[in-house]
Amino acid sequence: MLKAMIYLARTMALIGGAVLTALVILTCISVMGRELNALGNASGWAAVLQPIGNFARSIGIGPINGDFEVVEAGVAFAIFAFLPVAQLYSSHATVDVFTSFLSRKANMIIMACWELVFCIIILLITARLFAGFEGKLSNGETSLMLQFPIWWAYLASFVAAIAASVVAVYVAIARWAELATGRQWLPGAEGAER
Repeated sequence: MLKAMIYLARTMALIGGAVLTALVILTCISVMGRELNALGNASGWAAVLQPIGNFARSIGIGPINGDFEVVEAGVAFAIFAFLPVAQLYSSHATVDVFTSFLSRKANMIIMACWELVFCIIILLITARLFAGFEGKLSNGETSLMLQFPIWWAYLASFVAAIAASVVAVYVAIARWAELATGRQWLPGAEGAER
């Protein structure tokens, strides 16, 4: 079961990373196009570059219309796509100023309780995403510039949230199993020393 969770979490993280990379490239191209387009309207010392801006505009180089709508939808998906790997490897930010003096057992109980709370919250968010998806699907709302159906973004985020929910349920159960048995059920945390 752990191998399946690792595979799911890493696959979602890779997909989320690919989407985020594409969004960064899209944003860079749009910003460069906007700046090249602005050169066509340059005055003063920048007027020397005005022919470059005019040429860029004449061949269709400019800002990408609706780029912010794609970025908004894509980032929402990417956030949910990264949740499973962060959950599985205990990579969420923690503040242990008040718990560092407690025993290992006490910290394990606190961790198991927080995993359960996080699981409930992820399940609630997933349910609300589904309700939002149904609402946007039924009312036919579209984005302002690109006119793509808003439900597409909700559906993509909902699918990623399902993966996050599956991993969150597994992690919550595994934390309580670790507490009960004393065996390690989850992979070790990556990153900073615990």
